[in-house]
Amino acid sequence: MNYNLLIGGAAGQGMDTLSSTLSKILQRRGYQIFTLQDYMSRVRGGHNFFQIRFSDKEVHTHREDLDGIIAFNQETLDLHIARLNEDGFILADEDIKSDDPRLITLPSREIAKEIGNPRVQSSVILGALLKLYTFDTDDSDVEEDIKDSEETLHIAKSSYENDLKFLNDIMSNLFNEEIVNQNVEAFNQGHDLVESKYEIKSGSSEKTMLIQANEAIALGALAGGLKFYSAYPMTPATSIMSYLVRKQKDAEIIVEQAEDELAAINMAIGGSYAGARSMTGTSGGGYSLMVEAVGMSGIMEVPVVIADIQRPGPATGLPTRTEQSDLNFVINSSHGEFPRMVIALRNPEDAFYQTARALNLADKYQIPVIILGDQYMADAIRTVKPFDMSKIKIERHLANPEDYMDGKKYRRYELTESGISPRLIPGQVPGVNVNVDSDEHDEDGNITESAEVRNNMVHKRAKKFELLRKEVMEPKLIGEDNMDVLLLAWGSVESPITEAIELLNKDGDLKYGALVFGDIWPLPTKLLKEKYKNAKHIINVEQNYNGQLKNLISQETGIRVTGSVNRYDGRPLSQNEIYKKVKEVL
Repeated sequence: MNYNLLIGGAAGQGMDTLSSTLSKILQRRGYQIFTLQDYMSRVRGGHNFFQIRFSDKEVHTHREDLDGIIAFNQETLDLHIARLNEDGFILADEDIKSDDPRLITLPSREIAKEIGNPRVQSSVILGALLKLYTFDTDDSDVEEDIKDSEETLHIAKSSYENDLKFLNDIMSNLFNEEIVNQNVEAFNQGHDLVESKYEIKSGSSEKTMLIQANEAIALGALAGGLKFYSAYPMTPATSIMSYLVRKQKDAEIIVEQAEDELAAINMAIGGSYAGARSMTGTSGGGYSLMVEAVGMSGIMEVPVVIADIQRPGPATGLPTRTEQSDLNFVINSSHGEFPRMVIALRNPEDAFYQTARALNLADKYQIPVIILGDQYMADAIRTVKPFDMSKIKIERHLANPEDYMDGKKYRRYELTESGISPRLIPGQVPGVNVNVDSDEHDEDGNITESAEVRNNMVHKRAKKFELLRKEVMEPKLIGEDNMDVLLLAWGSVESPITEAIELLNKDGDLKYGALVFGDIWPLPTKLLKEKYKNAKHIINVEQNYNGQLKNLISQETGIRVTGSVNRYDGRPLSQNEIYKKVKEVL
């Protein structure tokens, strides 16, 4: 069982509300969800759409073909009808015109006006949409924790009554009683307008949550001990800050909206120097402004985590679209040579655990750690299993103040075998200064121009990078272990490539496998060197023009790919597209 719906229209028509409510109802029914957003950089107008894919089995990404179109305007129907399956449906208001027999029209706008709230049009459509699907139901379909009156908590064995309970619960968390009642009335009227068309099996009783990757980053940061977050709003990274702002009182953290990105990273570095686990977030254009301070973090050896949620560039580029074009930039950002780590996030679950890990690694090695996401992953909503907090351990790697209470000399940049110097928090030991400087410095943190000291400090910082090489995690292996065709990818491409590999291996002509990199700098090479030897073809799959992972692998290992699948128009790769393009390359 696998359905793919598209909800489209102009910004401001209520698609977001319909998509969000439908996703929550389907998730509460036990289905696995993947919701893709495609929106323009404008408050009203333009063509925006959501794709909601739901199944009784795990779904990783969107599909190209559609089982249903919910059209809020004529443009949606005209643009997407060619993608609709033969037995699919179109649900739209009466003002949408088409001779297609799959079209089902509703007086949704008229009903909303009669109810007295034009915004409840989406609930009219929701009622009709859920009537089209008859769900197998049992008592386990209804969540145990729905907060409602005794009368409405009665567990019904009908799709309609269950959906009505879910709707009432969801709306009650957002609106006052009057608006909730208007939405319920709209839902009921929409439900009465159509007949059931599809019968589908019930979902699982397994507990899941609906989450976006940016929310997972924020939660991972909180779980990892974050105390200070500073940022300037920049799509598509802003939702990290927005989520943390809503939680800052409960989590006892400070969130600061800075005047620009350079101020944001400098605040984060200052917070970290003062002892607070600190982080900032932006997109490529904002990271460009942060670059000077990234180098300052490197030479001062003050830990900081930076989330770069990528969008197409250069300059403003496509603010609300997706791309993987910042890899080369962040690996080489800032002048001079100093260690840093780059982690590409692959999915919301990975984003949660890797963000917490990034904070630990930044502290351990006293370096900047950059985590790379992108708009596709940031805005996509999907079901995941609840995060396991037992896997999270906060590791500060701070020096013990007691060691310096008896007058032992403290040197902030003491030369050590590992290259990692003892880090004290200012004010911990009376009379002991914690000197840091953006100029080259000696072991005590005093400015120097000595050639010998300079060499010692460069070597000290470089030692940390060699330790980092031993700590990186190998890429994720997907598909066949002993493959004829090896696909190479990184970050969010994991989602579509997982299903593309399944499709490719079903053909049975060749064995297909993929390595999807998360830790990406320093580049882990052990598994890559092991798997590429038997592969007849090596193909990189990336959301950029130049094949930045391909070039990095060639630089670090000498391994050459035999073909490329690239997309850089701001729209995400799908499993169908990867499948077709891999076949074309071969």
